[in-house]
Amino acid sequence: MNAIDSLFQRLRPAKRQAFIPFLTAGDPDLAFTEQVLPRVAEAGADLIEVGFPFSDPIADGPVIQASYARALEPGLKLADIFSSLRKVTSTKGWTTPVVSMISYSLVFRHGPAAFLEHAKTAGLGGAIVPDLSAEEADEFAKRCADQDFKLILLVTPTTPPKRAERIVKLCTGFLYCVSVVGITGERDRLPETLCEQLSKLRAITDLPLCVGFGVSKPAQVKELKRIADGVIVGSALVKKLEGAKASPAKAIDEIAGSVKELAAALHD
Repeated sequence: MNAIDSLFQRLRPAKRQAFIPFLTAGDPDLAFTEQVLPRVAEAGADLIEVGFPFSDPIADGPVIQASYARALEPGLKLADIFSSLRKVTSTKGWTTPVVSMISYSLVFRHGPAAFLEHAKTAGLGGAIVPDLSAEEADEFAKRCADQDFKLILLVTPTTPPKRAERIVKLCTGFLYCVSVVGITGERDRLPETLCEQLSKLRAITDLPLCVGFGVSKPAQVKELKRIADGVIVGSALVKKLEGAKASPAKAIDEIAGSVKELAAALHD
């Protein structure tokens, strides 16, 4: 069974939610990525989302855009990321599921079949593909299903009901529920309409609903605990990568500390 399915099958009966941190691969370098991911898992991550840097990100705010630019500057390649992730996920005792956040442009350029092969070898259990439209996802969704590789798609507050129904039929593993209209980044508060948005989605799918975009504070995580199956935090953690090149050990400690605090808010 896919590790993502196993995770939610374990958490749901216990009425626990998944804490899902996002970090950029290769920022400031892959050696750092290989060190920080185990610390994040130890700190309380239930599942880790790894961003594959892309020169033209679709929905990412300035913090993640800058992180992607730093990672790409030395000439980072997809094969390098796969190799680095494999070092982490093949470590004895590693059990934390890992998914990629990746543009379909990179998947297409690499070749969908080759991408799935290399992603699975790297220990990835699925991919969040923000720019793969429902109208064009059938073929890749079938390839993923045949490989028991989870294709995770996004639903936003402005997604029409009929389109949401089509998206959830293509999606596996969990549904990425965008909490706000706009790009990634920290927000002072979550939208009042989020609870209603999730209720409507629960009426059309049994998939776990994981909320991302705008989540950064323990109080927000606690608020989501009662309505979501998982909470995704990205920009608040990625921001700590800005000084990682100069002080990698300090950055790893800060990221692990934040993950511990946020996971505790969800799990307590």
